[in-house]
Amino acid sequence: MGDWGFLSKLLDKVQSHSTNIGKVWLTVLLIFRIMVLGAGLDKVWGDEQSSMVCNINTPGCLNACYDHVFPISHMRFWVLQIIFVATPNLVYLGYVLHVIHKENKLRQHLQNQAEKRGVKLPKYTDDNGKIYYKGSLLGCYMLSLIVTILFEAGFIVAQYYLIGLWMATQLECKVDPCPAIGLHCFTSRPTEKTVFIVFMLIVACVSLVLNLGEIFYLMGSSQRCQEPFGQMLFKKTSLSYLFII
Repeated sequence: MGDWGFLSKLLDKVQSHSTNIGKVWLTVLLIFRIMVLGAGLDKVWGDEQSSMVCNINTPGCLNACYDHVFPISHMRFWVLQIIFVATPNLVYLGYVLHVIHKENKLRQHLQNQAEKRGVKLPKYTDDNGKIYYKGSLLGCYMLSLIVTILFEAGFIVAQYYLIGLWMATQLECKVDPCPAIGLHCFTSRPTEKTVFIVFMLIVACVSLVLNLGEIFYLMGSSQRCQEPFGQMLFKKTSLSYLFII
């Protein structure tokens, strides 16, 4: 788990600048993916290739069979998945910190000025550090969510085609230098590994749903923020029309 400490600290900072749904997503990522991967999966998998046993000891056959059935190991696949889905959030964090630093400097500049008329005011943060999701900040957040969804969906599809949805007890390989018939290789603890494969797949699907829900939440929030302005504009237009009449 120590290898994930730096990434966990960065994601904790992202959590303070996310919506409630985003905080749930980050909690799922930290607890059900990073902690499970760091605490349990390495003991279940280890070096899967050395744990395979084949009924024919042809030199090089076990290596070729493992490479054919599993182009990438489950552990390395899930590590790549976590890194890819976390990267857009880290980019968003960098942009948020830049906006906060920029508006804090602007706020200090306003405090030193006696005349504030015509001066640009902070629009993304308040004096308490609260963030308002609008403008370029909202666009950056939405873009990070869209990229995360694409990565998440891509890895779910890749898991189906590359490593499958379960761990088979018996593997049959027909690749060189293995014999054409009669070769069977057996994996260790297939049932336990299948449980973890299904668990990681379910967590990935839950994360995908949370990201989709957060996009709809942000869209609804932005529309609600614009609705009072639209109603006010309609009222002003109506009053002006009545005044002219």
